[in-house]
Amino acid sequence: MKTEHTPRTEAAEGTGPGRPDAPDPRTGPEGPESGRARRLDLIAAAAGVLLVTAAILVGHAIQNRNGTLRAQWPPLLASWDPHLGPGTPAALTMAVLVVAYGPPLAARLPWRGLLGAAWAGSTAWVFSMALIDGWYRGVERRLTTKHEYLRVIDRFDDIPATLRDFTNHIVIGEPGNWPAHVAGHPPGATLTFVWLDRIGLGGGAWAAVWCVVVGSSAVLAALITVRVLAGEHLARRAAPFLVLAPAAVWAGVSADGYFAAVAAWSVALLALAATRRVRFPAAAAVGGGLLFGWTCYLSYGLGLMATVLLMVLVLARTARPVVPFLLGALVVPAAFTLAGFNWWTAYHLLVERYYQGAGGIRPYAYWVWANLACAVLASGLAAVAGVRRSASYAFGAVRELRTGAGGVRRTGNAAPHAPARRLALLVLAALVALLAADLSGMSKAETERIWQPFLLWLLPAAALLPARTARYWLVASVVPALLINHLLWTGW
Repeated sequence: MKTEHTPRTEAAEGTGPGRPDAPDPRTGPEGPESGRARRLDLIAAAAGVLLVTAAILVGHAIQNRNGTLRAQWPPLLASWDPHLGPGTPAALTMAVLVVAYGPPLAARLPWRGLLGAAWAGSTAWVFSMALIDGWYRGVERRLTTKHEYLRVIDRFDDIPATLRDFTNHIVIGEPGNWPAHVAGHPPGATLTFVWLDRIGLGGGAWAAVWCVVVGSSAVLAALITVRVLAGEHLARRAAPFLVLAPAAVWAGVSADGYFAAVAAWSVALLALAATRRVRFPAAAAVGGGLLFGWTCYLSYGLGLMATVLLMVLVLARTARPVVPFLLGALVVPAAFTLAGFNWWTAYHLLVERYYQGAGGIRPYAYWVWANLACAVLASGLAAVAGVRRSASYAFGAVRELRTGAGGVRRTGNAAPHAPARRLALLVLAALVALLAADLSGMSKAETERIWQPFLLWLLPAAALLPARTARYWLVASVVPALLINHLLWTGW
């Protein structure tokens, strides 16, 4: 009888109660906690705070001296604007409820119930954060400003002709050059809003709802991926941190939240196909490939998500889904190429435009490390401490993979703590992609928004922290996010 499509419980995966490698609910996933491990977590968090503080102080000094950072409140693209709004009570209520009840609910809810609650909770959190700025300023107007996609909807009446002509309007100085976000992304991003308009969902409000609701589904994709690669226990532990992601400050409302969801579902479908946790693994692989292809036509930099996708295959110890995944991934590029849009030409023209504008003025020597301070703010201190744990597990994780002891398909003979180490490698793969984007020099500032697809995969690292400290780490991540949203007006 075939069993490869039968959902496996935690006990079957060697991560449930009573199993030798089950994380003690009172401690971290590697067994009894030592004072040294806890101190290192706090040191990592303190280092994150120091990095942010240095980025603020140095950034303000540079900006006040010569204005080259092109950011009024560095390292964030923001300005000082203390305010309250209709979303304030909702955001505070969401934070209190998830901190107080999130961890126990995540542990007890049925899996499907947890997925539904996580999506609803994430959507409510992002909307409430956006509404701190009010409905018009924080939601309806966000995607209609001079830099945004909705300003050019009427120029896509003839989509094939516009695609053929798209690259002629990227560089500044060309007649009718695109607004910053349109020029800075492949046309798939703008086409999303063109198609929404075509089906009667035009305007800033519908675009915002789309970005928030679809973007919040990234939480589901991350939970599913963690579950199939590292076990349900760790996925449940990660859920509250994914719901209360500090990146909600920028996900509400930004198209980058939508981009993050598309990329995340590509990873999730590949993970399901690689572990054969779905009835039709080949179809899931093709679907993952389709979404990855679409991801690459939403943002030029998201090709770096290949690092996370490759890690999925490494953790599953299989190359079986590669062919159907690649077949799916070729569909979108083929369609755009046949329609007359050349991705590589557009990318090189974007590089030229980038250095024509703020990218050519902003100093690399500051942003190459200040970007990481933005990542700390957008992912939270719990993720920082979790990444520290991930790094500490890396050597053992690689050794287990080399010996075959840490593969996902291993059950009764799984190495101790293998699920935690697999999660650590997934997190570190996302960190590698983020660092590559940072070193490229094409991400100078605004990374608190642009890097959302990478930052999403750092959040599950918080599941590696001791369960009894979960509420403290949630508070440490949420409070700065609430302060940022109430004290600053964040761009675009």
